[in-house]
Amino acid sequence: MKTLVVAATKAELTFFYQHFNLPDGDFVESKNFDLLISGVGMVATAFALGKYLSPKYSLVLNLGIAGSFDRSIPLGTVLNITDDTFAELGAENGDEFLTITDLGFGENHYTAKTQRKIELPLAKGITVNRVTGSEKSIQTLMKRLNPTTESMEGAAVFYASKQLNIDCLQVRSISNYVEPRNKENWKIGLAIKNLNDWAIAFVGEMN
Repeated sequence: MKTLVVAATKAELTFFYQHFNLPDGDFVESKNFDLLISGVGMVATAFALGKYLSPKYSLVLNLGIAGSFDRSIPLGTVLNITDDTFAELGAENGDEFLTITDLGFGENHYTAKTQRKIELPLAKGITVNRVTGSEKSIQTLMKRLNPTTESMEGAAVFYASKQLNIDCLQVRSISNYVEPRNKENWKIGLAIKNLNDWAIAFVGEMN
């Protein structure tokens, strides 16, 4: 049984490609793992997983960078996202937000399912279509969901894995704090290096 490594962009796994000498493709097969670059966002991710995810995989490993709502977490920290929520999937009822679960149309919250123990701090994520960049939005999300991180793909990977009953891990490295958009404060390079260092060690142990 193989592992399917999933990331939104090749840039997030630059050193991973180099270390394992992988060809430059969006879907790469190797002996012990396959690598899928899904594209950014939950729709692209769902489509890519619909095309490639199958019961031949025993584990889905979702890797990427993320923003952190918690400023006590240093930029570049690698986290194990153990549960994730579709933050915008639902309906507005005046000032109240009704989740898709509240509406009776499905689930908006998913948890990691795996027997593998990894030595990383645990965190709670949300998945969004629109990256948060205003104080009002930040406060609203903090009050309603109290997340640690946000990404644009995580819950979609959990969702797809659950449908096929495949174990799933989501590991993300913090590239920025969730705040009004300011690229000067970001540390994407550091986040990618730390993410790749962890991923290379983790996947290398399976070889």
